[in-house]
Amino acid sequence: MAPHGPPRIPPPPSPAWVIDLSNLPTSRPKPSPSIPDPPGFSHGAGSKKPGSKPHVAPTPVETDDLFLKKAWELAIAPAKTIPMNAIMMYMSGNTLQIFSIMMTAMLFMTPLKALSTVGSTFARFDNERTHTRLWPVKLAYIGLQIATIALGIWKVNGMGLLPYVLLFLGWGATSRFILDYTLRLAGMGIRTAAAGVLGFGVSVAILPATQGA
Repeated sequence: MAPHGPPRIPPPPSPAWVIDLSNLPTSRPKPSPSIPDPPGFSHGAGSKKPGSKPHVAPTPVETDDLFLKKAWELAIAPAKTIPMNAIMMYMSGNTLQIFSIMMTAMLFMTPLKALSTVGSTFARFDNERTHTRLWPVKLAYIGLQIATIALGIWKVNGMGLLPYVLLFLGWGATSRFILDYTLRLAGMGIRTAAAGVLGFGVSVAILPATQGA
């Protein structure tokens, strides 16, 4: 015996606008002349003006100039970050802490990575006509990356982590030791020479008296 349930209610009929949208005409009907246009509307607004010029494709020279402009924008982009990095390095102090160490490490990692990918960075702007003109752009890009590395070296020097400081101090101690030892040897040589001269003089003075006796 089939279970009894509530009777199913048939769905309501679709409204008229749904039926109209599903059966749209293929051609747009012309507006009725009895209905005026809204204020500011013009039927010829979307049509081309009779005096407008057609779109002209850019020439290769214009394309190359655009490539060089974009390449220069990419090349001088590191110059905008150098003042910000300098201020952050100055504000972080010279103490050894995790923040200053991470910021200093980024000053070396980012430029070194950029220097290793110079060719691929400007490859999209390189062609037969712009290959020679891209050399100054690449040199400017490399120079700014080196300036960022120099900023990192300045920061490491302020933190006292440069090896040349220890080498300089060690060489200073070694040079002082060498100078002191040399002066001591020179003093000993002078004293030895003086003693020899004095002994020779005494022997010259005593020798005739001895022979006369």
